[in-house]
Amino acid sequence: MRYRPFGASGAAISALTLSLGIDCLGRGLAAANELIYSALEAGINSYRLETADPVLAEVVGQALANVDRKLLNVSLELGTGDGRKGSSRDFSAEGMTGAIDRCLQISGLGWIDVALLEEPGEDELPQSSLNALKALRATGRVRYLGVSGESEVMDAYVSTGAFDVLATPFHVNVDWRIRSRVRAAREQDMAILAYGYFPTELDTEKKAVTLHQPKKSLFGFGGRSGSRPKDDPLTGAGTFAFLHRTPHWTAEAICLAHVMTDPAISSVLVKAGDATRLNVLAAVPERDMPPGLSAQIEMARVAA
Repeated sequence: MRYRPFGASGAAISALTLSLGIDCLGRGLAAANELIYSALEAGINSYRLETADPVLAEVVGQALANVDRKLLNVSLELGTGDGRKGSSRDFSAEGMTGAIDRCLQISGLGWIDVALLEEPGEDELPQSSLNALKALRATGRVRYLGVSGESEVMDAYVSTGAFDVLATPFHVNVDWRIRSRVRAAREQDMAILAYGYFPTELDTEKKAVTLHQPKKSLFGFGGRSGSRPKDDPLTGAGTFAFLHRTPHWTAEAICLAHVMTDPAISSVLVKAGDATRLNVLAAVPERDMPPGLSAQIEMARVAA
């Protein structure tokens, strides 16, 4: 595992962050513990709790109890309810403070490194809630405040200077607006957590070939190589088809490795249903992408 600076905090964070939700409890507590133990053995020191669910908090707290707390980075997603059916979004001061206090009491973690607000709308985060979070940070129960999302309102939250962390989608074909937002966040010394590194529009070769493919013009021009016959050796040239054709690499591994080549990204959020899949993902940071692959990605991105 490789490690990176976590913003301006001076702390080191693993290139991968394991995201844990209620779904990881579906296979039983033993399987959930095995998943977290496998992450620790792989060198992952960063974990995100997707909800403040008490069972999830207890499992994570017990699994991490034997590790020096100062070596870990634990994020808690706020505003999404407790993750159970029927729970509603809640960015009130009482709701978020209560979620953090319950999580700390049950998990025994001592503190939450990042209180991560899940894409609050323009009118969902009152000043009283922000003041409550700042008070928690002042008392040490929360180390950093973060905001997560991809809507345009994220630009406003980044510009306030009130947050220390930005969680954002980031992948080979990410929109220029998000790239601009990441640059703005780095200029304010915010730590950047990336998610959505393998978008569904690229998860098959057929999708990768036809992504954003323009229609032919009136005279038959303007089509791209994605419209070539299947047996044409140049089929897919200039598109993201190479993601599925690179020897010894899967498309997902290429996309994950590419995100980690950006020095602005502190860590990439990954999900794994079991230890086997986690170990596959954990091996990616140690691999170097084949020569020329970054250039192919850039050419396909510009063409798209």
